[in-house]
Amino acid sequence: MRAATGQVTRLVPGDVVRVLALVSVVVGTWRSGPVAAALFLLVLGGVMVPRAIAAPTWLDVTYSSTILFAAWAAQLDWYVAVSWLDVAVHAVATGLVAVLGVQALHAWGVVGRGGSRTEVALLVVGLGAVLAVLWELGEWAGNAWFDRRIQVGYDDTMGDLAAGLAGSVVVTGVVVRRP
Repeated sequence: MRAATGQVTRLVPGDVVRVLALVSVVVGTWRSGPVAAALFLLVLGGVMVPRAIAAPTWLDVTYSSTILFAAWAAQLDWYVAVSWLDVAVHAVATGLVAVLGVQALHAWGVVGRGGSRTEVALLVVGLGAVLAVLWELGEWAGNAWFDRRIQVGYDDTMGDLAAGLAGSVVVTGVVVRRP
């Protein structure tokens, strides 16, 4: 693969997940229609971020696989079939999205890399909390305007917010211990 600059771009393990996300746009659209198309296009855009910022392989693959899994779980009604899955996915995905978000902020020069472990921890947890709120707003909007099958309600929202915050705290513990 050649970049616009003429340099050869190496394939990385996360590219396998990106191909699966692209296939999911087609299959999801064919299977379920425009709401699925929008969901999988959002996932496809999301899985491009680690590639764009040259995220570490572990984060690229884990994050990308998680958000693709989350989308398919919604499309296949796994959240309805497995009662605890929604909370688990919110915890894992929010934590990973927060870490990737901090990596992106570093890559784009929005925040410096020289912060203390405490500053990095606060940034990951804070970003995770904000992202959890935005995710819940997205679920509410999706339910209200596009598809009533999207699970919302007070208990669901509070559980998802708590899981997202907890996931951000847990992943912070992992990130600040990494060299």
